[in-house]
Parts: sequence; C-alpha cells; structure tokens
Amino acid sequence: MMPRVLVFFFISIFVLSCKAPEARRPISESSGSFINQSVARNKALYEKEKSEIISLIGNDSTYINSNNGFWYKKNTVSNDIDAKTPNFGEIVNFNYSVSDLKGNLIYSKNDTKTQNYAMDREELFKGLREGLKLMKTGETATFIFPSQKAYGYYGDENKIGTNIPIICNVTVNSITKK
Repeated sequence: MMPRVLVFFFISIFVLSCKAPEARRPISESSGSFINQSVARNKALYEKEKSEIISLIGNDSTYINSNNGFWYKKNTVSNDIDAKTPNFGEIVNFNYSVSDLKGNLIYSKNDTKTQNYAMDREELFKGLREGLKLMKTGETATFIFPSQKAYGYYGDENKIGTNIPIICNVTVNSITKK
C-alpha cells in the first residue's frame, strides 16, 4: 500500500509542477503620452509656420506649394529644352543664400560659396536637397522652407536658431553626370 501512495504522490507532484511559465509584468508602463504630445506640438508649429509663409506669399501666384512641404518659385527658367533635373549620384554645382522670413540675410552667397553636391549621396538639409531635384542647369529659384524642412529643432548650431523657417535663393550652375 505504501508504494502505491508514494507513486500517486510523485505522479501528482509531477502533474502539478508542469505549468507554463508566467510572463513577468513590467515595473512601470509607458503610455506613449510623450510621443503624442510631441506630435501635437510639431503639428501646431507647422500650422503656425505655414500661416506665416502663406501671409508672406500673399497673392503671389508664382509660388508653388510642392508635394514635399515647402513653397518655391522659379525666378529664371532654363533656356535649354533638353536640360534635365538631376538624378541620383549626379554632381550639382550651385550657389545659394539664406534669409529669414523677414528678409534678413543670414548667409550670403559669398558665405556659402559655390557648392558641389552629389545628389542624394551627401549631407544637405532636407528641403534644399528636395528643392535641387526640381531645378535644371541655369535656373534660379526661391524656396521657402518651414523649419522641419530646413534646420529643424537644432538649427545649424551657428547663425540659424531652433525652429526657424528660412528662404533660400538658389542658382544651379551645372549638373554633371558621374
């Protein structure tokens, strides 16, 4: 009788001990509220900057609202019918100046000097990188970038501060295939 009790006892312990492990609960749970607040702040900032830009443009119908979130107008158009916009890896030689929305010059064309930029292979702030894709050799354009398309939250750590929308006057001198 004793062996049967021991066998029953061991079998019952074995069956009861075969239980799936329980997941441990986190000590603290994040609600994602910081991200939601950040999104709301950025949307409000964009709407504020957008209204400033639209009031600056006024009734000037030459400005085009791009699909990339900035406004531009072409001051001079390329005479070359066969001229193409730059593609990935091509070298774009250009000059540009930067000013704020009030027209105060931040960087002149002498400050920025002539730039050679390998399309989408080098660092350049997002708005200008996207703006160059719209231009051909010999064209001059004025771009108005909201802060998130310009230097954003950090600025350029020199003359352009936090969340400053800017105006860039850009001239493309040449586009060279690599």
